[in-house]
Amino acid sequence: MPAISFQSVCKTYPASRQQRAHGQSGLRALDDVSFEIQEGEFFGLLGPNGAGKTSLISILAGLSRPTAGSVSVRGFDVQTHYAEARRQLGIVPQELVFDPFFNVRETLRIQSGYFGIAKNDDWIDELLSSLGLADKATANMRQLSGGMKRRVLVAQALVHKPPVIVLDEPTAGVDVELRQTLWQFVARLNKQGSTVLLTTHYLEEAEALCNRIAMLKKGRVIALDSTSALLKSSASNVLRFKTDANLPWALAQHARITGRIVQLPAHDAREVEQVLAALREAGVAVEDVEMRKADLEDVFIDLMAGEQTPLEVAR
Repeated sequence: MPAISFQSVCKTYPASRQQRAHGQSGLRALDDVSFEIQEGEFFGLLGPNGAGKTSLISILAGLSRPTAGSVSVRGFDVQTHYAEARRQLGIVPQELVFDPFFNVRETLRIQSGYFGIAKNDDWIDELLSSLGLADKATANMRQLSGGMKRRVLVAQALVHKPPVIVLDEPTAGVDVELRQTLWQFVARLNKQGSTVLLTTHYLEEAEALCNRIAMLKKGRVIALDSTSALLKSSASNVLRFKTDANLPWALAQHARITGRIVQLPAHDAREVEQVLAALREAGVAVEDVEMRKADLEDVFIDLMAGEQTPLEVAR
């Protein structure tokens, strides 16, 4: 039995009155999405803004109904057996939502009560310690920084010891220390058997943590495979260098540029020499030239830029 199962999930949002007046139809956020996440997997769900990730997570959490298809958690349908499915899940949302009237420990005790759990202070203490919140246990939620509030959200999601953990952009806008603390703790839970579903825009995190990845584009699954297989699917290496000059248009249209750093795909030594020759001819001075293997971000950009039909490769 899979930990999470998405079967032919579709989600269409109705058109607004203004859209209908202009003859426009509703938004199809998810289009026949199907895949399964097995028990104990660390699974990544990736895609650009508007790809459908949030819609899929909302349906999984029971906050939204699919237009068609079904979703189940450890065999429990999220619509017909909502309470049982929700009890299997620990969801860390993107938004910082908290009750300003309670301290951290009280917040976690109240969250425990929602699942019928009492007298679990030993587990609460372990969560506080593991997430660097031990010295904030009696602090009011209003007194915490944004990073500390996000740590409390993680603790809230885990307070009932769910077998399936959903992390929706958990490290967006947080410091390096929290990212390291969170990943160490979640990786430990995963090794102990917890299933983890992660959505993130930090692709280096997904590459380092996830065993398998699904990529969404315009509501459809365009790639589904192990992380290693996705990396091997990129035939190119990457030429990386720094420059203060503008690139020739023929190179710029294929380049990934971040400040002074330029990265260009290069399959072999001949292509590297062609790129360097074009730069010399254009009078572009470069420094710190190096080659590296393609990473998950390169694969992601290639897939999102292409016009591929939905693709499902070996699971």
